[in-house]
Amino acid sequence: MARILIVDDEPLIAMLAQDFLEDLGHQPVGPAHDLQTALSLTSEPMDAAILDVSLGANKSYDVARRLKANEIPFAFSTGAPEPLDGEFHGALTLPKPFSFETFRLVVNELVSRGAG
Repeated sequence: MARILIVDDEPLIAMLAQDFLEDLGHQPVGPAHDLQTALSLTSEPMDAAILDVSLGANKSYDVARRLKANEIPFAFSTGAPEPLDGEFHGALTLPKPFSFETFRLVVNELVSRGAG
């Protein structure tokens, strides 16, 4: 069982992600619906994270930088067509809207990266 941080400013999407994680046998951390909460949750023990790129007026890149510094694998969740910022170009992404199967594949990849 992995502990996975959920960051999404849409409560219904965050709840769906939590339900999917629990269905997969993992433990959700959070969810965080804004940048400050997400940053504060990075001090919690976790194995991976799924970060909505857009958090209202903010982006989750500062959270990603902190996770990267701590060697915690993460995926960006986004429905936006624009590419990720340069330093995160090519990062693992979970396209919105996501199905259970797509979510499962991304979570499995995150967990395998964390185990390596």
